[in-house]
Amino acid sequence: MQTIRLAVFPGGFNWPVWVAEELGYFAAQRLEVRVTPIAGSVEQFTGLIQEQQDLAITLFDNLIAYSEGQGEVPLVCEDLVALMASDTRVYPALVTAPHIRSYGDLKGQVLAVDAKRTGYAIVLYAMLEAGGLTPGDYTIESVGGVQQRYHALLEGHHAGALFNSPFEGLLVSKGYSLLETAAGVVGQYQGQVLATRRSWLRGNEAAVLGFMRAFLSALAWIYEPANKTRAMEIFVKYQPGASTDSAQTAFEVLFNANTGMPVDGALNLEGVRTAAKLRERFGVPRKQLQRSMENYLEPAWLERALASLARN
Repeated sequence: MQTIRLAVFPGGFNWPVWVAEELGYFAAQRLEVRVTPIAGSVEQFTGLIQEQQDLAITLFDNLIAYSEGQGEVPLVCEDLVALMASDTRVYPALVTAPHIRSYGDLKGQVLAVDAKRTGYAIVLYAMLEAGGLTPGDYTIESVGGVQQRYHALLEGHHAGALFNSPFEGLLVSKGYSLLETAAGVVGQYQGQVLATRRSWLRGNEAAVLGFMRAFLSALAWIYEPANKTRAMEIFVKYQPGASTDSAQTAFEVLFNANTGMPVDGALNLEGVRTAAKLRERFGVPRKQLQRSMENYLEPAWLERALASLARN
């Protein structure tokens, strides 16, 4: 058995990881996957760059930022690479306090992000600009990952934030306002990816391919209608505070056949380019990116993982 250290944000998009663990897919690949739920992207990329973590499920924008010297903290690593997509094709939603019904209502308010310079903060800036707001109209505070933002909104500390499933659905069910999704503003966008360091890849080929096969097998299993009830039981077991209702809500979003998680793990190349354009526009310090997007992608690993699954 080989141990893989995996850093993830809490949330339903970890469902394939939970299934792969619960059903023994990782064990079948002779892997022990040690999952570390992290509080924010700074913790995640500090661990990945300093070799305390091997793999991360993270936003593609974070990978670009820490490669280009635009991260939240002064860490730079040109060794970072994305291997496959690991997210839903549904975009994050801007959810606000119940009394906020328009972008204009956000003037003078405080919004929550994971980190001010990376990830969905960049998407949020684009949405606020499209909504007619300027940076002086609102305040941004870093509070951490989606779970931290969720509690910050519930506790009334912030007026709004971006959320993925199941958190946006849970908030709306409590009377919070879904102001807009990012899709209409940014178009195609590559969100979560499986990321690592090229230097780690070189010595861990079997482990990487084994992890990807297990993840893809778990995705295919979840998409099988006959497995839905068992899949939701796994969600409730692994997602703190989850109920059957929240599992159902998350399932409908994450595993919609047309808009859910890509069962083949394919990266959205147009979405990759969009992420780069947004980073050039809103990244700090503002700069033209030094590397083409192809430098951040290793699609051959996904091709190999899919080919080996097809053979079996």
